[in-house]
Amino acid sequence: MSKIYSKALNESINVHRIIGRVDGEKQGPCLLFFGGIHGNEPSGVFALHQVIQELETKKEALSGSCIAISGNLWALERGVRYQEADLNRLWTSATVDAIKKGDFIPKNEDEKEQIAIFNTLQDILTSETGPFYFFDLHTTSSHTIPFITVNDSLLNRAFTNQYPIPLILGIEEYLNGPLLSYINELGYVSFGFEAGQHDELSAIENHKIFIYLSLVFSGALDQSVIAYKEYLKKWSLLQPQHQAFYEIYHRFQLKKKDDFTMKPGFSNFQSVQRNTALATLNGKTVYAKKKAIIFMPLYQNQGDDGYFLIRKIPPFFLWLSKFVRKYAIDRLFVFLPGIRWASDKKETMIVDLRIAKFISKQLFHLFGYRSKQIDKNHLLIKNREYQSRKQEYANENWYKKYS
Repeated sequence: MSKIYSKALNESINVHRIIGRVDGEKQGPCLLFFGGIHGNEPSGVFALHQVIQELETKKEALSGSCIAISGNLWALERGVRYQEADLNRLWTSATVDAIKKGDFIPKNEDEKEQIAIFNTLQDILTSETGPFYFFDLHTTSSHTIPFITVNDSLLNRAFTNQYPIPLILGIEEYLNGPLLSYINELGYVSFGFEAGQHDELSAIENHKIFIYLSLVFSGALDQSVIAYKEYLKKWSLLQPQHQAFYEIYHRFQLKKKDDFTMKPGFSNFQSVQRNTALATLNGKTVYAKKKAIIFMPLYQNQGDDGYFLIRKIPPFFLWLSKFVRKYAIDRLFVFLPGIRWASDKKETMIVDLRIAKFISKQLFHLFGYRSKQIDKNHLLIKNREYQSRKQEYANENWYKKYS
């Protein structure tokens, strides 16, 4: 058991790996919520602890199961983001394969936590029937309205379209080894939710709203059981102009020895003009090269993402990408010069940039591919559409409406 403190509430709670679970009296989906994957983000853990207690009194109205899982317990106890390695960057294919084979030897507390979470997930996936939904609860170091980060699959898009808050696509292209990227590759609905600044009371409130709305949207709970309309209205009024899909197009990445300081006062979704001073890096000022929307500016000591830049995705582009993915037109890519399959699974391609200079990232994004630079001449592009377990969600109301 671990003791976790919240500055927002000025109180502590004791939690296990499984914060709690509530099983409904009727058959239904299995919802898994992670809180505290980063140890300096206790808000999600406290929200889950409260919701689990409240759901116990609503058990007769619940269909399926709601399971709340603690993230980095070692770091949560100490109020730090992690010990040596970011737990939300460890879920690479190589590491997960080594854990499965029993060959992985943890070198720090963060990797020990990863093994414990992996084993917990395996137990749940083999004992429950689903359909499964995975949610990762986070907060940010800067002030922000609530938003959702989504690995770009049509399955994820369809489900997240129900929330009246900004939806950010493409973060998986800039991060290596997030927990939910691993789960997305298993084909399940899974995405992250950012509730606000780490120590704001409103972050806990937003996490609770998100949990309850997710229960309703998945069909686990009827909207009459919660303050459904009040929750939707509260979020809709926050900043209506931001209710759209966005994509990340730039990451200001930091190296280990970089001396980085974000200029004070920036918040998520803030527009900045060209030549605005954004930060200092190793004693030099970093300026905006053009007008942009700032996203997740770094105001904490740990982390290697200085900030991101985002832009709205035109509705026509979203419609077109949905159309071309349904008809699997991307399978023709390998007939173009400089593009070949990376494996027999045919979900990943290697692009030789010396030959396929005519292909842009935007085109890959249209077809659901996200890229990683292998070296200066090659891109690895991966599509999760072919792993999506669409058939397991086909009878759900949200899928019929938005897919």
